[in-house]
Amino acid sequence: MTVPDSNWQHQFIEANQIRLHYVTQGEGDLVLLLHGFPEFWYSWRYQIPALARHFKVVVPDLRGYNDSEKPESGYDLDTLSADIRSLIDRLGYSRAHLVGHDWGGAIAWRLAQQFPNSLDRLALLSAPHPQRFAKDLLSNLDQLRRSWYVLAFQAPLLPEWLIQANLKAFVQNMFQEQAVRKGAFTQEQIQEYQAALQKPGAIAAAMKYYRQLFLSGNWVRDWMRSPDPISVPTLVLWGDEDSILSPKLMDGIEQWILAPFKFKLIPHCGHWIQQEAPQTVNRELIEFLRSPAWT
Repeated sequence: MTVPDSNWQHQFIEANQIRLHYVTQGEGDLVLLLHGFPEFWYSWRYQIPALARHFKVVVPDLRGYNDSEKPESGYDLDTLSADIRSLIDRLGYSRAHLVGHDWGGAIAWRLAQQFPNSLDRLALLSAPHPQRFAKDLLSNLDQLRRSWYVLAFQAPLLPEWLIQANLKAFVQNMFQEQAVRKGAFTQEQIQEYQAALQKPGAIAAAMKYYRQLFLSGNWVRDWMRSPDPISVPTLVLWGDEDSILSPKLMDGIEQWILAPFKFKLIPHCGHWIQQEAPQTVNRELIEFLRSPAWT
């Protein structure tokens, strides 16, 4: 595996009654980095050593991904956020800085709503508020066009079969084709993602994240009511050419955030923001997480 730093450690921990694999480096205040679909801890490979100069960095494989346990259930946002809250506690901390991309960002949003006392600061990378995303998915034709796969994944069994049968092409398309900065992904790195998805149960678990969006009545509840406000300092970074999630999903979001808030577009950047523009993302995260002005 090609990595920019080999000083991190691989460990396992029991959290919320499942076994999670995580990578860690550094000491100090806790920073958790949460990946999205179809990724694993490796998508934060450029952030781990940079943030570890100042913090204890912990990067889990989310429930169902890579080397973490793949139970049959628990892929709804409430359970996934409980996984992370339990992880903070099991690591010996009462609070953490939380950074999430894509699905990891959806989990981070929910955790900030439900357990604000567990967080110091919240950073989202190309990650819409889940309630806002649900509304736009069903009412915004542009976002529906971008997120067609969310509806396609609702079909039972067929998406898993198709992805497994065309895994190399699927991974190649997801990363290299969706990236604006094409050089961000080498063939070796693509193979790392392919290997993680080939692990037994990984693709099926990833599909359950999407099916839970509509399986429970939560999305109806979220559609009908106003979102719970966010009360922790919040940073949002977004690739200005993200072809999967439109930056317009953040329009008006500041009305839901009752703490210091910053939204920044990263120019000439697609969905895989921390991998396409690692130096910019690292600089923004370190400034946000260390600056006293955000308290």
